[in-house]
Amino acid sequence: MKRSIIVLLVIAFAATAAISQKSLKDIEGTWVGTLSIPAGDLRLVFHFEMTEADTIKGTLDSPDQGAMGIPMGSITFEGDTLIARAPMIRGEYRGVPVGDTLITGRLIQMGAVLDLNVRREAAPVVAYSRPQTPEPPYPYTEEEVTFRNAVENFDLAGTLTLPEGEGPFPAVVLITGSGAQDRDESIFYHKPFHVIADHLTRNGIAVLRYDDRGIGKSKGRMNNATTMTLADDAEAALTYLLQRPEIDHRKIGLAGHSEGGMIAPIVASRNSNIAFIVSLAGPGVRGSEIMLRQARDIYAASGMEQSEIEQTVAINSHLFKMAVEEPDQRKFAKDAMAWYGSELDKQGLGPDQRKEKMAAFTQGLVSVNNPWMRYFIEADPAPFWSEVRCPVLALNGEKDLQVNYEQNLPAIKKALKKGGNRKVRTIAMPGLNHLFQHAETGSPEEYIKIEETFASEALEIMTSWIKKTMKMK
Repeated sequence: MKRSIIVLLVIAFAATAAISQKSLKDIEGTWVGTLSIPAGDLRLVFHFEMTEADTIKGTLDSPDQGAMGIPMGSITFEGDTLIARAPMIRGEYRGVPVGDTLITGRLIQMGAVLDLNVRREAAPVVAYSRPQTPEPPYPYTEEEVTFRNAVENFDLAGTLTLPEGEGPFPAVVLITGSGAQDRDESIFYHKPFHVIADHLTRNGIAVLRYDDRGIGKSKGRMNNATTMTLADDAEAALTYLLQRPEIDHRKIGLAGHSEGGMIAPIVASRNSNIAFIVSLAGPGVRGSEIMLRQARDIYAASGMEQSEIEQTVAINSHLFKMAVEEPDQRKFAKDAMAWYGSELDKQGLGPDQRKEKMAAFTQGLVSVNNPWMRYFIEADPAPFWSEVRCPVLALNGEKDLQVNYEQNLPAIKKALKKGGNRKVRTIAMPGLNHLFQHAETGSPEEYIKIEETFASEALEIMTSWIKKTMKMK
């Protein structure tokens, strides 16, 4: 799951606001800084510009993630502190100008406080090679489409690719992983869903990929979404394909990556129109188990001492347990802070150490105490898998540190067989990480450094399995 690993800054910020021209004229221009996160260093670029209406507008670039020109929220000064707000990601940047070329400050996002100093300079030139990204002209039809989520009454936008020929064609709906994702599931300039869609469509399989709610051209809001409500979006995509004459309505499948691999069986468990499922690093066990294993594996890969890993995992485990037992978010937060305070009392820490540990715990608490995470840590995909009757292909990389293959592939097979479904194939793929790239360690820190977007052998296995399962020539 990407949500707990990578700070994603590809969500649109709020509109601009009027401010004092005199104070903010001094920051007009481009400011560049580097943010250190578990996945590695990310360059952030602020662009501030005064308008003819005496307002200031700003945009943010995260060039290492391929996110450019993100509109910013209100930009103000409080005393000598610059505050650039980002309400849609519950964040803001606070900094103090030092002379004409430096602002020292912090990025605050959902409880996390990260040092970020920015300097006035030209925006960095980005030169990452992504050779698999498809380039037009394509030997197939590409169509912009919209379809409606009838449960919450908003439109989703996506791209439908149709093979050459008359059809009707088998089709796949691609379902993204956790976090706010566009239709290509873009990350670090990689566009894995574009690569998958291109490969499948060239092989006679239509593909619908769509922007998550509230992202790109899709409407709706991600704020209170859970895996279960996101399943309604995927089902809306299926309903749309059932209305298209070019699509063989008996041969529509779902392919979900990471959390999308849990959404797929949710939809298939309640909708008999699903002809097949491809799970790409999808969950087979309860979310809390995945998160705890993920923490162990990633912390170990980062070189953390084993004793510190065990302590951190124990804290997270207790926090998850408290969240499940107390549905009221305010009471949970209050009880969790009190519990951790009593734990620190036993350690005899000095004031500075206690403050540092409490700040880190508060960040973790905020990341847990939201609708998506609270649902996910308690959710068990096994009951959904046991209700799936269609053929299933489940792939996982052996170097996946986010959704461990040994933990999840057998669980998927077990749940399917428990429900009487023997039409399942599970494959652990040597050398591949969570994004299905060939990797050295599997650590998320490698994602940006690897030129490959999606391993060719994984593409071939998916394609050949779908063609065989759907009895294509």
